[in-house]
Amino acid sequence: MPMTNSNRAEIQSRESKSAGFRSRLPAAPCTDPVVGDILSGWRYDISGLSPAMRTDYDQHLEECAHCRSKQRLHRSVDVLLISVSSLSILAFLLAAVVMHRVEALTHVGQLHVHVRHTAVYISLEAVAVAGLVISTMLWVLVAIATPLPGFLGAILERRMPAELLERLHKDRISKNAA
Repeated sequence: MPMTNSNRAEIQSRESKSAGFRSRLPAAPCTDPVVGDILSGWRYDISGLSPAMRTDYDQHLEECAHCRSKQRLHRSVDVLLISVSSLSILAFLLAAVVMHRVEALTHVGQLHVHVRHTAVYISLEAVAVAGLVISTMLWVLVAIATPLPGFLGAILERRMPAELLERLHKDRISKNAA
């Protein structure tokens, strides 16, 4: 079969797609599989370790591009989870406020549900408040289950002015002494 321009373009398209796919994969496997397995079991979170135990893992994360990319992926997922749950809280809060205003003005917004021949009236405001409560509980669970508070705290400390950081540390020391 002779090579036509359309065949060449199709082959080049396939090659560029496969090259793009390869660029998303880690360039090399983990440099120390034992340490890499330990870190993957911890979801690449070493924030709870003492500074003495942490040095080896910090060094491994600096040296190993594979584990560093996995750690970045896990923290991105954590940030995404907390962002989505925060937006959900805001959406349900807004819905509850709007439904409160609308129901107060028009006295409508009740959903009639028949359960076993009994009429149940569910206010749309009550549904919005229930969504708000569930979203808040999910936000708390995400904040507890992920190392996000420590991760975000470290980022804030790096970006804070030195004088403010010193003042905060002095306040902590004085509160701990009391």
